[in-house]
Amino acid sequence: MDLFDIDDTQRMSREAAAARLHALADALARNNSVEFDRKGRRITVRIPDQVNLKVEVELGDEGENELEVELTW
Repeated sequence: MDLFDIDDTQRMSREAAAARLHALADALARNNSVEFDRKGRRITVRIPDQVNLKVEVELGDEGENELEVELTW
């Protein structure tokens, strides 16, 4: 299987991050697929009707916190 991996970290405002998440949520609600582009290559990820949703929160000692949202199927 050809691996297509996007690991893209960008610094942005909380509002911009929310807008990006909202756009992804809208795409999931409207379609059964989501498209990603990277370096001239496009991939369509087909999302089934039922998924596993995992939300993880990590609070670090030195103010480094993480909120992770993961969909698997």
